[in-house]
Amino acid sequence: MKTKRSTRPTRLIAACSLYAAVWMLPSGAGAAQGQADLAPMPEAKPGNAVMVELGRHLFFDRRLSGDWGVSCATCHDPQKGWGDGKALSAGYPSMEYFRNSPTVLNAAYRKRFMWDGRLDGADVGTLVRDMITETHTMNMDGRLMQERLQQVPEYEALWKQWREDDINGMRVFNVVGEFVKSLQSTNAPFDRFIKGDAAAISDEAKAGYALFKGKAGCVACHNGPIGSDGRLHRTGVPEHPDVLANPLRTITMLRHYATSGMPNYMNARTDVGFYAISKNPQDTSKFQTAQLRDLKYTAPYMHNGIFATLDEVVAFYNAGGGKDSGLKPLGLTSEEQKSLVAFLLTLSGDPVTVETPPSPEMKLRTFGKN
Repeated sequence: MKTKRSTRPTRLIAACSLYAAVWMLPSGAGAAQGQADLAPMPEAKPGNAVMVELGRHLFFDRRLSGDWGVSCATCHDPQKGWGDGKALSAGYPSMEYFRNSPTVLNAAYRKRFMWDGRLDGADVGTLVRDMITETHTMNMDGRLMQERLQQVPEYEALWKQWREDDINGMRVFNVVGEFVKSLQSTNAPFDRFIKGDAAAISDEAKAGYALFKGKAGCVACHNGPIGSDGRLHRTGVPEHPDVLANPLRTITMLRHYATSGMPNYMNARTDVGFYAISKNPQDTSKFQTAQLRDLKYTAPYMHNGIFATLDEVVAFYNAGGGKDSGLKPLGLTSEEQKSLVAFLLTLSGDPVTVETPPSPEMKLRTFGKN
């Protein structure tokens, strides 16, 4: 397979937010200073209905990948919390990826995309383009994708309800992005509680919320409607051993560094996070703050899926994080840790489900109308 060099724009604003972890700061860092708090999910804003419907079809269509082998839903499965349920993503067929595949829920509220925060959260279309055309994920040439989709009459008909021109590769990314933006967490017990329903969560969860805002200081980084401050932090998460033990994952990691222009990338033997993007040594091992919504459905956690349960995540931060994190032990008792986990689970609402659409057949186009 021919490897292509990535030319994606990488806007280098240090921020964050895509999914799968729980990061915490030392005691007193959060709401005790009146700086931040969680917020209920906003009312969903309906997007362009035709774009959303066409985007739903394309999200599940394997023809958007180079070898017709994977779709967006392969790594973002609605039955697995819109991730893939694996610690480390499989990536494109014949490859293995070196990071966790995060959920795409609540993408409309994220400040940055990707674990290293390299993409602007205001531009979901660019995120979709990156995933579809990147060699490691779907390995598709946008021009070939366009030609394939133009041979599906059902897609052409939906497209004509939105625009008068033919299916265009660049606009396809925005169509899929419109569908992704429509995926939003709903009916979480915490939202009912914060709006005045005192019985929506248990006493144990209420105690956990007090710890979240106070002694544990979680709210310093996990705030707002999705529970993320939109920044990057070094928390010392342990390396996943398979990244170096599996040559396919190591090769993928090093190629990512190479295409990002990282100096001396062949000497890297760890996931350097945002440093590969910023080239600033102070950004080494920094990753975006994950959202806290729907944690019930989105294990395993962290950028490399190293923790299988929320209990492990809370215990990790209670111990002061990992090496060179700068975090301090929280001093939570075992009962307090259980209360904190109970609270975190109240941020999970009803499963967000979408019916998998049929995959319409391709048909020859009339000569002269290609």
